[in-house]
Amino acid sequence: MTTSTLTTKTLGTLGSTPAIGLGLMGMSALYGPTDRDESIATIHAALDAGVTLLDTGDFYGMGHNELLLAEALKGRDRDAVDISVKFGALRGPDGAWFGFDARPAAVKTWLAYSLVRLGTDHVDIYRPARLDPSVPIEETVGAIAELVEAGFVRHVGLSEVGADTIRRAHAVHPISDLQIEYSLISRGIEDEILETCRELGIGITAYGVLSRGLISGHYDPSKTGAGDFRSHTPRFQGDNLDRNLQLVDALRGIAEEAGVSVAQAAIAWVASRGDDIVPVVGARTRERLAETLGAAEVTLSAAQLAAIEAAMPVDQVAGTRYAEEQMAMLDSEK
Repeated sequence: MTTSTLTTKTLGTLGSTPAIGLGLMGMSALYGPTDRDESIATIHAALDAGVTLLDTGDFYGMGHNELLLAEALKGRDRDAVDISVKFGALRGPDGAWFGFDARPAAVKTWLAYSLVRLGTDHVDIYRPARLDPSVPIEETVGAIAELVEAGFVRHVGLSEVGADTIRRAHAVHPISDLQIEYSLISRGIEDEILETCRELGIGITAYGVLSRGLISGHYDPSKTGAGDFRSHTPRFQGDNLDRNLQLVDALRGIAEEAGVSVAQAAIAWVASRGDDIVPVVGARTRERLAETLGAAEVTLSAAQLAAIEAAMPVDQVAGTRYAEEQMAMLDSEK
C-alpha cells in the first residue's frame, strides 16, 4: 500500500512524478557484491513510500537488472510505476565495453528483449544511454517514435547529450526528460544544456547526485574492491580522492549545522535547482533509501544553499567524473 508524502515535479511529456526516483544499476553491477533479497526489499520500500520512477538499463548486469526489477514488481500494479530503460551499450561476456549501437533496427531489437525480461508490454521512458556517433540522433529517436506509435513505449528520453543533439531529437518527437549527471561537483549542465531543456519543456532526471557515493558522507576507500568501477575513476584516485574528501568534510560541517546528513544536503541541493529536476538516487539498501527519502523532506534556506555551494566549489573538484575513454563518449561534454 502506497503511503506517499513525496512532493511532485514535472518531467516533460511524462508529467507529474514524485520528487525522487530510484536508480537500480548498483543492484546488479559496478559497485561490488550485491544482495538480491535486500535489493528487492529496497525496491518494495521505495514503492511503498510512493516512489514511482524506477531507472534501469538493459546492459546493467547484462540483463540482470531488468530481471531483478521484474521480480520485484510481481504482484504490484504495473500501471502505478514508470519504468525508464536505457539501451544501446555493447558489452562482452567478460563485461568489456565496446561502444554503442543505436541504429533503428537495433533500437527495436533492444526493446524486444527488454520487454521479455521486464515481463511487461511497454516501457514508460525509453532512451539511448549515449549518442551513437555513427547514427544521426534523428534516426534513433525516429525509431523510438515508431515504438511509441505502436504502443510499446510511452515516452522518449535522452541521456548525456548536448544542447544541439537535444534540439535535433526534440524536433523529431517530444522528449520527456534528459538523464544526465548533476551534483554539487558535476555542474556542466548549467552552462547550456539546462537552459535548452527548459526552453523546450524537457525535464531533467539527475543521476550521480552523490557522485557515486563520493559526496555521500559514507564513502570508505577500504571497501572499494576490484569489481567496483570507482577503483578506476579519476575522482577516486590518490591525491584526487584526498582532495575531494576534504571538500566532503567541509560539506559535513554545513550539513550538521542544518540538522541533516551529508547525503541529504547533497540531494536536497540538486532538488532545489528546479521543479523540473528529479534526483534519481541509487540507494542499494533500505537504510540508504530511508536517508534518501528523508532528503525529500528537507527544505534548505537560501543561506544554507549558498553555504553548501561554498563548501564544495566546483572549480576545486579534482578529477573528471569518468575515465578518459568514457568521457570521450559523452556528447554532453563536447
